[in-house]
Amino acid sequence: MPKALPVIDMSAPVCCAPVAAGPVGDAAALEVALRLKALADPVRVKLLSLLLASPAGEENGGDLAEKVGLSESTVSHHLGQLRKAGIIETERRGMNTFHRARREALSALCAVLDPNCCT
Repeated sequence: MPKALPVIDMSAPVCCAPVAAGPVGDAAALEVALRLKALADPVRVKLLSLLLASPAGEENGGDLAEKVGLSESTVSHHLGQLRKAGIIETERRGMNTFHRARREALSALCAVLDPNCCT
């Protein structure tokens, strides 16, 4: 059975020195790796793309499921992984759940990977 990764709070954007700045410590490497792991799935990348491209800045879970051609429960699972990684946020309104990308979290992740990417 594979060893489970430790659970860390990923609700805040990743915040550590850029990986190019020198050797990365264990805690910082884990923080970055868990966020990248959440994005290491084509469905999640597509869902994030849909959220970032949404004119309203958010999308309903049912609409996302229809756009990617998967069941709502499957899409809900993928969105949950992105939410746990701090990449999206979710708001419940009545019977609907709306999701939006956390651009500041994505910018922070980009800056950690390459400090020159966002200049």
